[in-house]
Amino acid sequence: MQSKITTLANGLRVITSSNPQLETVSLGIWVKTGSAYEHPEVNGISHFLEHMSFKGTKTRSALDISEAIEDVGGQSNAYTSREFTAYYAKMLKDDAELALDVLADSLINSTFPEEELKKEREVVVQEIKQTIDTPDDIIFDYFQEKAFQNQALGRSILGPKEIVRAFTRETLQEYLRSNYAAENMVVCAVGNIEHERFVNMVRQRMSGIRTNVNFTPEKQHYSGGFYLESRPIEQAHVILGFRGVPYASEQYYPIVLFSTLFGGGMSSRLFQEIREKRGLVYSVYSFTGSHTQEGVFGIYAGTGAKDLPTLMPVIIDEIKKVCNDKVLPKELERAKTQLKASMLMSLESSSSVAEVLARQHLIYHRIIPIEEMVERIEKVTLDDILAIAQTIFSSVPTYTLLGAVDHHMNYEDLQLCLKK
Repeated sequence: MQSKITTLANGLRVITSSNPQLETVSLGIWVKTGSAYEHPEVNGISHFLEHMSFKGTKTRSALDISEAIEDVGGQSNAYTSREFTAYYAKMLKDDAELALDVLADSLINSTFPEEELKKEREVVVQEIKQTIDTPDDIIFDYFQEKAFQNQALGRSILGPKEIVRAFTRETLQEYLRSNYAAENMVVCAVGNIEHERFVNMVRQRMSGIRTNVNFTPEKQHYSGGFYLESRPIEQAHVILGFRGVPYASEQYYPIVLFSTLFGGGMSSRLFQEIREKRGLVYSVYSFTGSHTQEGVFGIYAGTGAKDLPTLMPVIIDEIKKVCNDKVLPKELERAKTQLKASMLMSLESSSSVAEVLARQHLIYHRIIPIEEMVERIEKVTLDDILAIAQTIFSSVPTYTLLGAVDHHMNYEDLQLCLKK
């Protein structure tokens, strides 16, 4: 990734990675804000603002915004996570300026019409209801809430229905003023684009954005805990989690490699033991989630009610094995190959490259060369893997169950089994 970076007078960073061989440009605006930066009384506002940004500006209606992109065959979208919000598009190279104009206009000049507010509140409420009705989706919200109790990082990205229904134009404008500023924003373009031309395009449209944010991020701390919800459905959905590592940790690559070999694919320990050998599940995997100050490591499985009492002891047994036995060299090498291949293949997509460049600069304040990432992966040893496994599984567990869970292992017994 050969990238160039220019910082405008107001502190806004503009990044490009040029590839003249492409016929398209992927571009977007990334903001370092999300549900982890919200006060409890406005939980869900980051996501709601993302929706409302496309509902009309001083010069464009909601339909105008949609048609401007789609009339030239482009694609646009947005997302909100716990610490990031992104507005992005992919267009033919000659339409890149149009895409930036629409995105910048939507972000800077949104008017939040009252009629659109009324409609979108109910649209988001329907999204909340859909998430609640999807057990293998909502369980991750319950897991996050218990892993980071009584803090913004543990609250839902979508927010509760009653709070969403209370959002007003003034609430949105105040959140924009406090959380959207040049210092926590990056504009990035990847594809057939010339750097200085793109910088000038951004300068013309976004130089007026205020420089500094007006909020202090809340301290993040992992707590662990237990959540159980019985539902009359066919499966029991389970997440067993532990403390992970933040983005900047020296253990970032060891934990990602450990997750890959432990539960990251069809050859992983969890998949082979739990699905292939025992047939206890259709889906089982491990995952790691990093944040700016904290992180989590988790194991997800979906199983039938009759198999739940068997499943948990098997998961615990696999945890003990990996903490007490040396990981085989071939397991680590396979995990390294998988991670490098996944990383390199993702860089063949201009949209993925734009995402990587923007997020790296928001997290690390620099672009990490591919060679450096590969080197850090290669440096991870078997001892590093053993050490991170022992560190993870010595932390307080977060145990979350949803569905047909009448015969679950209780939290106290789980903790005792993990310590034996």
